[in-house]
Amino acid sequence: MKTIRLEAPGHLALVSTAAPDVLQADEALVRVHRIGVCGTDIHAFNGRQPFFSYPRILGHELGVEVVETGSEVTNVKPGDRCSVEPYLNCQQCIACRRGKPNGCTALRVLGVHGVGGMREQFVLPARKLHPSSKLSLEQLALVETLGIGAHAVERAGVESGEFALVAGAGPIGLAAMQFLIEAGAQVIALDINAERLSFCREQLGVPHIINGAREDAPETLKQITKGDLPTVVFDATGNAQSMMVSFEYPAHGGRLVFIGLFQGDVTFNDPNFHRRELTLMSSRNAQPQDFTRIIRLLEAGRINTTPWITHRASFADAVRQFPDWVKPETGVIKAMIEV
Repeated sequence: MKTIRLEAPGHLALVSTAAPDVLQADEALVRVHRIGVCGTDIHAFNGRQPFFSYPRILGHELGVEVVETGSEVTNVKPGDRCSVEPYLNCQQCIACRRGKPNGCTALRVLGVHGVGGMREQFVLPARKLHPSSKLSLEQLALVETLGIGAHAVERAGVESGEFALVAGAGPIGLAAMQFLIEAGAQVIALDINAERLSFCREQLGVPHIINGAREDAPETLKQITKGDLPTVVFDATGNAQSMMVSFEYPAHGGRLVFIGLFQGDVTFNDPNFHRRELTLMSSRNAQPQDFTRIIRLLEAGRINTTPWITHRASFADAVRQFPDWVKPETGVIKAMIEV
């Protein structure tokens, strides 16, 4: 079976691996058709992904087709096109029992903590498949990325009309913006990449953009919000400096949500934090209902994913093209591998 494997930082290889195992009663065998390349894959390629070991088969943004199902599977059938929810949870720990499987104490994410989807076929629990008869395989591969943004916005309890700042205009930040717009928020995008900020404005319709390399972000935020500052701030950078500076951005009584993460400690000024009575929260991955909701929105045409995919490659060419995708000057928003 053809497989792309990350042998070591900076070294992808097209290799042959064994065929998938025999199905258990609650599992499904899927054929992989589309693989989205995400920040986790890029960090792993660059040797900067936390909690990671090599060699590793990457890939967790997947558009797949069901080939075979176990005897107890009822939610999908052979031939169904599906998005994959790549978060394998235990279903027994305190988080799972309380309806927060994305925070499972033993969570394993495909392509991060275990074997991923950069291969022709694999087996997974059928409950992790979300079918659609209307969406393309590329749209289905984008559902997981969108889910991370959707979950963060849901977790923050965003209300219509409030100013919402997103720091970081990569795919996860863009996903957050997409669902902030859906929620009726007044969205502000902050980044240091002018091309990505232009994408926010021209493709997503974000009304306010701030180039942090050229503008004083706090002052510009005050101008946009007429002195109030945003009531909710999302940091999707995974950059330590950005995350620690972001404590300066929320209004009094506001919320700060960390979507991105880095391997280290976050520090902040406690008097400033208390004086504003800020709420600080993290947002991890997404939940099953996020996948269901996003598929419905995509099917209804409420979300347009067409501009997202800026680069494509066949499975055979992906090994050669991947090193270019990690370079900022390439202008990649989302690269898609076609299997």
